[in-house]
Amino acid sequence: MSAASQPTRTATAAADRAAGGPEPERHAGATVDFTLLAVAIAGVSLSAPLIAATAAPALAIAFWRNAMAVGALSPFALVRHRGELRRMGRRALLLSIAAGAVLALHFGLWLPSLSMTSVASSTALCTTTPIWTTLFLRMRGHRPPTLVWAGTLLAVVGVVILTGVDLSLSPRALAGDALALGGGIAAAAYVLLGAEVRRTVSTTAYTYVCYSTTAVVLLAACLVSGSALHGYDGTTWAKLVALTVAAQLLGHSLLNRVVRGLGPSTTSTAILLETPGAALIAALWLGQTPPVAAYPALGVILVGLALVVRAGRQSA
Repeated sequence: MSAASQPTRTATAAADRAAGGPEPERHAGATVDFTLLAVAIAGVSLSAPLIAATAAPALAIAFWRNAMAVGALSPFALVRHRGELRRMGRRALLLSIAAGAVLALHFGLWLPSLSMTSVASSTALCTTTPIWTTLFLRMRGHRPPTLVWAGTLLAVVGVVILTGVDLSLSPRALAGDALALGGGIAAAAYVLLGAEVRRTVSTTAYTYVCYSTTAVVLLAACLVSGSALHGYDGTTWAKLVALTVAAQLLGHSLLNRVVRGLGPSTTSTAILLETPGAALIAALWLGQTPPVAAYPALGVILVGLALVVRAGRQSA
């Protein structure tokens, strides 16, 4: 290597490190993250239809999907990540526990809403997560681009259109919409807390502490409310296992995996894709074909999502 080329290569390497790695590596990492994100969205899209078709109390369903996930993660977390779990700092541990608590709140609000309103409306309102994520980031001093606000507001319009479909049905449906909206706010806090912890903690260690906390909180809620935790038939247990694998291990866990690379705004915004996915599955499986007014609402939500994603790419 010549003396003249050495400084150039050194400067290039320094620039790569400052930018987060060489361009091919960053591109490859983003490709993997978006692929995993697509799998995660497919997994969580099965969540609402599976829950609606499972003959068990809502809180019990939430408890078992987290408890089963903890059981599946235990061999990996307690053997391969035991040292990391022991070395977790106080701040990371407390934030992981807080994330688990708000995830339990998310489930406690959203799951009951599925039996009170339609799957499409419940899912759409619960996936307003990016709206609240953007607002929380702004409250923390971040200044999202104008295009992010435009996309977020457009998504709100789509949610209002879809919610309006249920407003004329019954007070029960309206109450279900309110619960789903609260679930979306809790999910935003969960995504932001997870993004902070994932800066220094692996996916397995974080999700193990988080899901364990969620399971404990939901177990207490089940005991207080008297929700039956057993006595189900084989079909119900099979659906609970399917829900755990699809929505929890492939859904939430992969979202926790990609949030470090894609960031909380892009990750939470992509969750909006759960809305058309869940509505389509519900229409084919449960016969809950959305009213005509729901279709343009879903289209508006997706346009808002596209604007937010585009703003993220321009910022990058």
